Amino acid sequence: MPVQTDAIVFSNLLGQVERLEASDWEPFRPGVTAHWLYRENDGGPAAVLLRYEPGARVALHEHVGYEHLLVLEGDQYDENGSYPSGSLMINPPGTRHSPGSKGGCVALLIYEKAVRFVEPE
Repeated sequence: MPVQTDAIVFSNLLGQVERLEASDWEPFRPGVTAHWLYRENDGGPAAVLLRYEPGARVALHEHVGYEHLLVLEGDQYDENGSYPSGSLMINPPGTRHSPGSKGGCVALLIYEKAVRFVEPE
C-alpha cells in the first residue's frame, strides 16, 4: 500500500463495517478476517478491522510497538481479562497476549509496528 499523505476520515465507522461485503475481508488467522484501513509494507504503522468468528483466537504474540485496540462489536478476551463492546486496550511494546472472542467480535486495531508471533498458528 502506498504511504498515506492525506487525512483518512471514517464517519459512522460501525455503519461502514455493516456494509462491508465478504470480499472486503481477507484471511488473517484461523477464524479471523481482516479489512485493512491502511498499512505500510515494511511492517510499520497500520490500522485494521479484525472480525473474529465465535471461538476464534489469535496465537500468542509480542507487541514490538504500541497497539491500540477498540472492541466495536461483540466481546474479546485475553490473559488479562474480558472486554465488552466499547472497551479500549493499549498494549505497549514488550507486552504479550493471545486475544480471542467467545461470541465473535469486530475490533479496530491501530499499531505502529507489526507484532511478533511467539507461538505458531
